[in-house]
Formats: sequence, structure tokens, C-alpha cells
Amino acid sequence: MAILIDENTRVLVQGITGSFGARHASLSLAYGTRLVAGVTPGKGGRKFEDQVPVFDTVAQAVAETGATASAIFVPPPFAADAILEAADAGVDLIVAITEGIPVMDMMRVKEGLRGSKSRLVGPNCPGLVTPGHGEKSHGGCRIGIAPGYIHKRGNVGVVSRSGTLTYEAVFQLTSLGYGQSTCVGIGGDPINGTSHLDVLQMFNDDPETEAIIMIGEIGGTAEVEAARWAKENCKKPVAGFIAGATAPPGRRMGHAGAIVGGEEDTAQAKKKILAECGIAVAETPDQMASALLDLWGK
Repeated sequence: MAILIDENTRVLVQGITGSFGARHASLSLAYGTRLVAGVTPGKGGRKFEDQVPVFDTVAQAVAETGATASAIFVPPPFAADAILEAADAGVDLIVAITEGIPVMDMMRVKEGLRGSKSRLVGPNCPGLVTPGHGEKSHGGCRIGIAPGYIHKRGNVGVVSRSGTLTYEAVFQLTSLGYGQSTCVGIGGDPINGTSHLDVLQMFNDDPETEAIIMIGEIGGTAEVEAARWAKENCKKPVAGFIAGATAPPGRRMGHAGAIVGGEEDTAQAKKKILAECGIAVAETPDQMASALLDLWGK
């Protein structure tokens, strides 16, 4: 069953004619994703790889193809408007891959999405993968930049602020013979559309997902809020990892949101709270899958 995306998701790519968008649109096609449209203003009427129609606007693309999800590969100065254009067109799921969108722009996006039916994942995220079956990934869907070949269909949900650590967790699980239901990279910016808690709640309600890996980092309190909710509500085993154990207070580390501000922002504080909430905490990245399997009894 998975969450957010599956083999029926009809995907469009905003920025499909740019080098980055084109490369990953091609990889998503190869993975088996139902890529039905691309959008680049002024380039409507073309065909991407001789099969995917390109439109000038998202509204045209949705009207012609019935697209339900959008991947945004638009440069930072224009990305906020691209997100809002997708929302205005009624796209259910908007996945903003773009890194470096100004915080003020994201504040405008958050306000613009208030009351909207659209869900935003990202920005500055690797996107989502619901793995397919077999070598051809039949029945799978890949939106974003994650390497599809490391994924395997199964019952572990993965949610993470870090793209690289998402891939590490997925690779560990697959190597040990455990597949994934859906993998969600929520991004590391201070203002994003979907939180750990949002995804944890979806995994908890998803019958296909039997266990969860939650990956966080310094900065903010999202992981703490998710852990406290999980302690009271989650019926499934959860393992966690928090990056940034050696980060000095007040210095941004990598992601725009990875900066220690309050007492619960540090890696040590988050790890302590996660453990108190019954989450198996991996001390190092190479222990993420094993920490889950130990808790899960596998």
C-alpha cells in the first residue's frame, strides 16, 4: 500500500528541460515511474525523450494529463513561485528538490499553502521512493534524486532530513534482505512542508509498513515532537539516528536548518529523548538497520 506515492501516481516535472531536471526525469522514467508531463515556460509543445509532453504551465499539464504529483527542479529564485503554481493547479503532492530557496520565500509558500489540498515535501530534499518489484521496478515510483537501484520492496518505512543518510539506511536494509514500503526525504531546511511527525503518522496508519527508521539531525525540535507522539501512539518499532553529535552550538552544519539553538536542538539531547520514548537509537550511521532489527526482533 505504501504512503504518498505508488505505481498509480501520475508525475510531472517542473524544470524538465534543465540539465538537472532532465537527468533525474530520465532516471525516474527508467525506474518505472508514470512520468506524464514536464513543465518549462516557453517550451510547451516539445516532447521529453520523445514520449513525455512538455507544457508551458502546470495548469495545462494537469488538465491534459491528470498529473497528481510534481517534482520541482527549478532554480532557487523561482522555486517558490513554482511551488505555488503547482498548488494553484490542484496538484496533490509537491516535491521541492531545489536547495537554497530563501527563507522569506518559504514563509510566503507556507502562507500560500494554508488551506490548500496540496502537500509539500521539501524543499532541499531527495524526494520519495516507493520501491517496485523485481529488476524493472514494476509497480514502483521515484520522485526526486534518490538512487533507485538500492531500493527493495518491503515493509520498513524510512523518513529522514538527510538525503545521504536516507540512502545509507536503505542500502543497509536492502543488503540485509529487508525492503522498504516508502522512503521519504523531508529535507533539511528550517521551513519545510512535511515533518517527521507527519510521516510517522502516515507510516503508523499504513498496513504495509511494519517498522520505521527515523533519521534526524541537530537543529529544531521536529524529531523530539515525533518521538513523543510515537511513545503514546505508534504501534510499530522505530529506530532513530541523529546526526551532528560533534557540531558546535551556533554554527550551521550542512543543511540550513542544522544549527543548535535551544536545549533540545543538540544531538545528545535528541538522542536521550528518543531513547526515553522507546526508540532504538543508533550511535553511528552504520548501525541504523541493525538497531531497528534488534528492536523488531528480527
